[in-house]
Amino acid sequence: MDVLSSYTKACILEHQIEAQIVDDFLKEQNIPHYIKSFYSEAYDGLFQLGSGWGAVFAPQVYHRTIQGILSDLRKR
Repeated sequence: MDVLSSYTKACILEHQIEAQIVDDFLKEQNIPHYIKSFYSEAYDGLFQLGSGWGAVFAPQVYHRTIQGILSDLRKR
């Protein structure tokens, strides 16, 4: 079984800069994750307008930590 198949969506990201900052924080804390952009060349970013820039996927056990990091970032 592929390890990434156990990852679920932890949160939605608003833009690419937010994605980079969250990615950096998660790497610093050794939290397993991957970030997926909703961009599609076929639709020229149409899905990003309604769905957000992308999402963070991680094991369920890390979701609250990731959501907390994102919440703190958005308060700045």
